[in-house]
Amino acid sequence: MPALLQHGRIEITGRLVDASNATLFGSITHDGLAAQCVYKPVRGERPLWDFPDGTLAGREVASYLVSEAMGFHVVPPTVLRDGPFGSGMVQLWIDTDDERELVDVRAPTEVPPGWVAVLRARDDGGRPAVLVHADIPELRRLAAFDVVVNNADRKGGHVLAGVDGRVYGVDHGLTMHVEDKLRTVLWGFVGQELSPEVIEGLEKLRAGLDGGLADELGQHVTRRETRAFADRVDALLESRVYPPPSGYGPAIPWPAF
Repeated sequence: MPALLQHGRIEITGRLVDASNATLFGSITHDGLAAQCVYKPVRGERPLWDFPDGTLAGREVASYLVSEAMGFHVVPPTVLRDGPFGSGMVQLWIDTDDERELVDVRAPTEVPPGWVAVLRARDDGGRPAVLVHADIPELRRLAAFDVVVNNADRKGGHVLAGVDGRVYGVDHGLTMHVEDKLRTVLWGFVGQELSPEVIEGLEKLRAGLDGGLADELGQHVTRRETRAFADRVDALLESRVYPPPSGYGPAIPWPAF
């Protein structure tokens, strides 16, 4: 799969119009293999006041490297390469199970058993509503991953239930900042202890940083951002609980989906 993404011929067939940055959909073929992919060219990135211009594609790749180093595999295979519109992020497209909800807004009386509440509010008609997500090991892994990569944009629509039964997170351009910017819909685990599986993943990640992972990340983010990332890993390993919002800016991205 990495060879297919890195060296395959990309043919653009559409665009995801709801994305804030240029997000193109297409097919990719190489050496008899074929798949669908997402391509985000750097030139299509919208300038942001708090992230350096032209760095979002690299942050997506850095997040994939972190997911792999943890052994969580929550980010689809992702590479940085040339494409039809120049250098950009290319990621394997994930087919989703539309019948499997993981994050939702429900009436308080309609929250499924085993789900956890994140935020209570009112809908457009003034009726009580609650933002909820499933309480499953896959989302606990994803929530811990978001903490260490400092994900500033974990919307509900960025949490995918794959047809392969796995759970994926996508759209990681707003990660790896030195300042605390964690904004997520997965706050339902705040204050709870990390599972042994999550701790094992963090320990693998820390060992990777002492090996060659820091150099790999350094191809996509700055040394200062890599050091801040290592500090977040150490802090989570020390506390061993899901942290609360920092109070720096909104805790949940808007829109939430």
